Amino acid sequence: MAGPDDRTWLAVATLVDHGRRALYDYVRGQDHPVTRDEAAGATSMSHNLVAFHLDKLVDAGLLRARYEAPAGQPRGRGRAPKVYEATSQGVALTIPERRYALVGEILATAVAEAPKDARTAALQGAYERGEQLGSLVRGQTLERGPADGPLEQVVALLAELGFEPALTPAEDSDSPGRLSVRNCPFHALAQCQPELVCSLNVAFVRGLLSGLGTSGLVVDLAPRPGHCCVEVRGECRAEPAATRGHRMG
Repeated sequence: MAGPDDRTWLAVATLVDHGRRALYDYVRGQDHPVTRDEAAGATSMSHNLVAFHLDKLVDAGLLRARYEAPAGQPRGRGRAPKVYEATSQGVALTIPERRYALVGEILATAVAEAPKDARTAALQGAYERGEQLGSLVRGQTLERGPADGPLEQVVALLAELGFEPALTPAEDSDSPGRLSVRNCPFHALAQCQPELVCSLNVAFVRGLLSGLGTSGLVVDLAPRPGHCCVEVRGECRAEPAATRGHRMG
């Protein structure tokens, strides 16, 4: 769920080796499954080294493998040779984490399904995606440990998502704490369309809170230099469920 996740780091580390990257590029460039013999001939590597690197690429999820007789050749005795082809998985590593695929999907769906009012549809879509995710992780124990209260629960989830949240504790037991977010997952888009993208971000986080089942928290726009526009703070009473959808924008 969080990024860069372990799978991404594994893929990046796997492609650091120049020989392995050359093999990956070669297999991706073919319109047919590639045997070890073909890959060895194309890259001038030994058969054993090619087999080692290709299987490492499979382990990283960048290639898939199976046993298959070459097309147009009669099946010989024994097992068919192992062949490799690229998976649809790409590798995108951004530090700090960005989630452009998420906002792109939300916006594309909104334009396709409600072209006359795509903005409202996008805000609703962002809220619903956040709510789905919050519901998915509700009740689960996050890697960062158990949370003590509503704000701490939100901190744990946003940290898992790569938002880099920072919690300012309450000054006393009667005052609510405050949560700011250092990393905007839609940073580049927010630079060119801040009003729309920041509203989507707030709607997404509001959906997360709803899905998590937290109460007594509100999400507001609070842009500051070096921070995301989202701020979560506590209040005495939870927002009525019936009004949540009307306050997303």
